Amino acid sequence: MKPVAFEYCQPKTLDEALALLAEFGEDACILAGGLSLAAMLNMRLVRPTAIIDVNRLPDLAAIEIGDTSVRTGALVRQADFMASKIAMEALPLLALALPHVGHYQTRSRGTVGGSVAHADPSAEIPLSLLVLDGEVLLRSRKKKRRISSADFFQGLLTTARAPDEMVTALVWPRHETSDGYAFDEIAQRHGDFAITAAASRARVDANGNIVELALAFGGVEDRPVLADCGAYIGAPATAKTARDAAERASAAVDPVEDLQANADYRRQLVRVLGAKVITAALGVGG
Repeated sequence: MKPVAFEYCQPKTLDEALALLAEFGEDACILAGGLSLAAMLNMRLVRPTAIIDVNRLPDLAAIEIGDTSVRTGALVRQADFMASKIAMEALPLLALALPHVGHYQTRSRGTVGGSVAHADPSAEIPLSLLVLDGEVLLRSRKKKRRISSADFFQGLLTTARAPDEMVTALVWPRHETSDGYAFDEIAQRHGDFAITAAASRARVDANGNIVELALAFGGVEDRPVLADCGAYIGAPATAKTARDAAERASAAVDPVEDLQANADYRRQLVRVLGAKVITAALGVGG
């Protein structure tokens, strides 16, 4: 199939792009990497009046590394981030997740911000942003907004972005250098969207007790979901604690069912992958 007819717009400035969004609103789609959008257009899952191609806005392609956070512009290509040694070292969890995102060819076009804006519940980049407690920067002609990743993802391909707003950047907090990170997923083939993905961040004190613990899953519900790990703060950093936390998470999720997996299978993956990534993040033996 081919897409329905649309008006193709290629703004040369951010202000021009925002003016077009204000004009077309819900009838516009933003084109950055375009990998997911092109497929949806061809299958006529979306029928926009206008496509706003933002690829000529170089200011949105910067990676800014600060002492406490990393800011990635909306047009930062996944491959460009992976090619930056300093960026990969600054965000070790994202460094672990990106090799699972598509393939070499798709990462050369796909953007870090576009994956978050698209909000596929199985995507690895939104999951990583959630575990790191990152934020999404939004802008319209009238205002700028900064929203937490926990509030940004609202459902299947649904976010808190208003029709006249666009994602301009992501802010990734840099945590303590003593933090441990882990990422893993199960997919039908490498590069496919995950049936279930798990990511964890943890910190252990000098006595071997957990100081911080974050755990989240993708592909399980209609958005990336953060597990409640508050009960394990102060607990010993052991494989048993990891299994207990994963068991608790598996009981709390409400898995979706599709052609890839039923709810019971996804719940089991939460249990297994959760224990695996927590164990790795804590740095303890399985």
